Amino acid sequence: MTRILITGAAGGIGQALLAEMQDGDDVLATDIRPPKTLPESVEYRPLDVRGDDALAVIGDWKPEVVVHLASIVTPPTGSTRELEYSVDVEGSRKVVDACIAHGVRRIVVTSSGAAYGYHADNPVPLREEDTLRGNEEFAYAHHKRLVEEMLAETRHDHPALEQVVLRVGTVLGEGIENQITALFRRDPLLGIRGSDSPFVFIWTRDLARILKRAATDGPPGIFNVAGDGALGTRDLARALGKRVRWLPPGLLKLALGIARPLGLSRYGPEQVRFLQFRPVLDNTKLKTEFGYVPERTSAEVFDLWRKAVGL
Repeated sequence: MTRILITGAAGGIGQALLAEMQDGDDVLATDIRPPKTLPESVEYRPLDVRGDDALAVIGDWKPEVVVHLASIVTPPTGSTRELEYSVDVEGSRKVVDACIAHGVRRIVVTSSGAAYGYHADNPVPLREEDTLRGNEEFAYAHHKRLVEEMLAETRHDHPALEQVVLRVGTVLGEGIENQITALFRRDPLLGIRGSDSPFVFIWTRDLARILKRAATDGPPGIFNVAGDGALGTRDLARALGKRVRWLPPGLLKLALGIARPLGLSRYGPEQVRFLQFRPVLDNTKLKTEFGYVPERTSAEVFDLWRKAVGL
């Protein structure tokens, strides 16, 4: 039995991971609020990664493994870059420092394919050895890159702390709603002329099983996490039975540059790059070295989500 502490357990991925845990697992769920669904065998304690909670809770509960999920994926209304940095980067540093201070054997961290950045010259597909270039204009991508740079330093300075770093594609499953799923609800879909805007998806249950394996009997290492295949704008439109409104990237940048200062859009011109140069993840290492083959392909994950939300 492995003693496992989970940060960010109240989020969608945390809830999916808790559902995969068996009665015999020794698990502590932590977050700033209790998870909506907490298995009877799982204990909950409040933990805000921005303060000293991680040092105190990890020191008191003494986990063998920490699964660090806490992050701001979709900023709430009124969020600031400073708040997101304090959670994503400074919070991750505090969790890692607490693991080192209290002799935690392994840390599992959910990074993101966004850490590779949104660039026209990204390799297709991206492999784990490719350079991380998370763009500064995208808080989430930049923060994930900074966290990975910090983890690389930690691997060098503190090799006794095993790491499993999961660079996760777009997560879809029942109940998942975010800025990306909002794109799929548009009618017609928005397309960037000259770009196929490919998406790779991973099912919430597949991700939960991968996290459980990472926390128990899986190998350490860095792994891209995505289902097989990718879906471009035309593929998504066919699956949804919708048309696509194709816009020139220059025109869309101009429109967003005007709309955001007027409060008509939360997104600025940088959002065009987010749609143009989607990172496509190679999952070969996940299947061959980590030992997990996703049950659902990207197309099957999208179809599952589409049916769940009634599209």
